[in-house]
Amino acid sequence: MSHDGAGDGPGTATQDAGLKANAIGFLDALVIGLNSTSPAYSLAAVLGPIVALVGIYAPGVMLASFVPMLLIAAAFYYLNKVDQDCGTTFSWVTRAMGPWAGWLGGWAIAMTGVLVIGSLADVAVNFGLLALGLDDWAANAWIRQGLTVAVILAMTAVCVIGTELSAHLQDILILAQVFFLLAFAVVAIYRVYAGTSTLEEIEPSISWLNPFGAGGAALTGGLLLGVFMYWGWESAVNLTEEVENSATAPGRAGIWSTVILLVTYLSVGFAVVAYAGTAFLAENAAEEEAIFAVLAHEVMGGWDWMVLLAVCTSALASTQTTIIPASRTALSMARRHALPPHLAHIHPRFRTPDVSTWWVAGIAIAWYLVVNQISENALLDSLTALSLLIAFYYALTGLACAVYYRRHLLDGPHNLLLIGVGPVVGAALLIWLLIESIGDMSNPENSASGVSWFGLGPPLVIGIAIALVGVLVMCFWRIRDGRFWQERRGVVDPALVHTRKR
Repeated sequence: MSHDGAGDGPGTATQDAGLKANAIGFLDALVIGLNSTSPAYSLAAVLGPIVALVGIYAPGVMLASFVPMLLIAAAFYYLNKVDQDCGTTFSWVTRAMGPWAGWLGGWAIAMTGVLVIGSLADVAVNFGLLALGLDDWAANAWIRQGLTVAVILAMTAVCVIGTELSAHLQDILILAQVFFLLAFAVVAIYRVYAGTSTLEEIEPSISWLNPFGAGGAALTGGLLLGVFMYWGWESAVNLTEEVENSATAPGRAGIWSTVILLVTYLSVGFAVVAYAGTAFLAENAAEEEAIFAVLAHEVMGGWDWMVLLAVCTSALASTQTTIIPASRTALSMARRHALPPHLAHIHPRFRTPDVSTWWVAGIAIAWYLVVNQISENALLDSLTALSLLIAFYYALTGLACAVYYRRHLLDGPHNLLLIGVGPVVGAALLIWLLIESIGDMSNPENSASGVSWFGLGPPLVIGIAIALVGVLVMCFWRIRDGRFWQERRGVVDPALVHTRKR
């Protein structure tokens, strides 16, 4: 770990042990970054709605969504060079912009895990049952929810037992996922050119990469969905204290994750749009991930289980890896006295943040079960609220990068463009998307449930509630233990700013 501010001192012998250093390498971190994004699940959930908005230009929107992600990934890389803290955004924003902004950034990361873990495990169970031909089990809410809780507990146990075990499991899951997705894309494209598509096929064109083809308003909505598709790659950086070459390898893993995701999304996006046509995808956009189950049967016939397993393994892997940033952020906040100290406990044998990991899982399970009792659409609305939290803490990180390095931005074009302008532009794009999403979510008709909560859409109410709870918890802890708020902002080590070409 590398800390350069005051108030970092651990308070117990257990914390002194620290996380297990050099537990995994660059490739393991890269795989975890990829699986955290859940490529197959993200495609299944988002591709249909994007096509409904922009038609054949869906690949172009995926390409445009990649831009702010790459710019923010660069911010993560350069901030991690000067501060290898598993709290990432929380630690960096605190040092650059003060404890209040840093605390809220950490809260946003922790809450994204709470909102999405249950949904990911539910999708893994649902598609796993469908792949095994157990359709009746998948349709039974009690069976599905019971298995979902079991999956969350199992994945949490893997996270606690050790980072190496987590990485090995992720290696297997990503190989299966990528193989199944590529097989699906290749077969779909082949059948388009062979003229054997069972739907309204369209011959692919390079013009589909134009993000402005469907107009500005449609692009805005598509970008909001696109940000969700790429979200999660920073889990590799949350493991910075446990990765070899922690100053550079986690940041590189994050950047390469976004690039690999771009290639994957464009390949499958072209294949699906070409095979199914825009009308079919738009008509079934509301079905979300279920549309992939239909397409799997249309494209692969009796081999559709391959695609169902791809989505299952994707969601299963992401269930595990999504626990990582939330638990590591809680650990970082606790050891800096920004949260109760017991959350900073590290297992003496496995050297993982066991208490914070189980707390994240427990809250996620409670959220999943309670929201499901309201309605299945309420769970979808809670996922929609994710875009608010994601855009918020990504934008904070981009701004923190420029502020943190502000005295070195004019040292050369490299610093100005990659450390200053790039992250700020990425942050500006995300702030714009945040404002647009607030306007969109204020209309109840745009929610999955179509109902009104306090005159607003449920996703916006959920987002506002999470923000208010965060502010209340922050103020309470500020009164209870004010040590974190006495920290001073960090100072950049000039030796870590300049990067020589190798």
